Amino acid sequence: MAGDLHTHTTWSDGALPAPVLPKLAARAGLAWLAISDHDTLLPVEYAYENPTVEGVSLIPATELTAYDYERKRQVHILCYWPDKDSPELAAHCRLMADRRNAVCTQSAKELEEIYPQFKLEDARRMADAGGGVIFKSTLMRVLYEYGLVDGIYQQDYKSLFGAKGGKVLHNPEYEPVENVLAVIKAARGVAVFAHPSVYNSMELVAELAAAGRIDGVEIEHPRNTPEDKEELRRLAAKYGLVTTGGTDFHGIHAGKPRRLGLCRCTDEEVLRLNELAKAKKA
Repeated sequence: MAGDLHTHTTWSDGALPAPVLPKLAARAGLAWLAISDHDTLLPVEYAYENPTVEGVSLIPATELTAYDYERKRQVHILCYWPDKDSPELAAHCRLMADRRNAVCTQSAKELEEIYPQFKLEDARRMADAGGGVIFKSTLMRVLYEYGLVDGIYQQDYKSLFGAKGGKVLHNPEYEPVENVLAVIKAARGVAVFAHPSVYNSMELVAELAAAGRIDGVEIEHPRNTPEDKEELRRLAAKYGLVTTGGTDFHGIHAGKPRRLGLCRCTDEEVLRLNELAKAKKA
């Protein structure tokens, strides 16, 4: 059976509304699903209020964004089973929502100068239909639907939002890794380091594992390298970390197709994650 513990919806930068994902998970033969939208409590509340949908057990989750200021790299940490009424987690989500909306509003105003048919109000309307936060994917989705760009994450995206010289790129300030881990601890959540290969974070993972700062590592992910997967398994065995897997599903908001359930973890891994979460609540 197994589960996909890393997915996204319109509550952040995914393409599909949350209720669609359990249907896809059931059709993929999954027993477990975690909707883990970025820096928001919406998927956490949804899972607590709907523990089983379409026969699939939902795990409360959110993916928190942090920054490794020593190496100047973005970091993503999956937070499973946090307290939904945690003031620290709520404050972090509000902070990141405000910061994202501020920079994406600036990007949208610059896009209006490039594409007269595009308007900020259109992006706001799309965001409000989801989680209320404008992401770069929101802006690109509006542009794409209006026939103004070549796709969500294709060549035009690189020109507009590429890390090196994107015409309208404005990134929000991210909180240090230490701060975000403290938020997860305060929320009594399980901290799992997400896709270390994506931001070249294996050195940081090893440091955090040795210091006992993380509870687990995401091994099965479309962009984790075979070498990193092997090292992550070694670290997990050495430090007793839980291991997870997930597709990082975004629907059509992706550079290439990734069906939900493409990457998954075993029932045993999910049960161990759940037991650790219970221990943190005790």
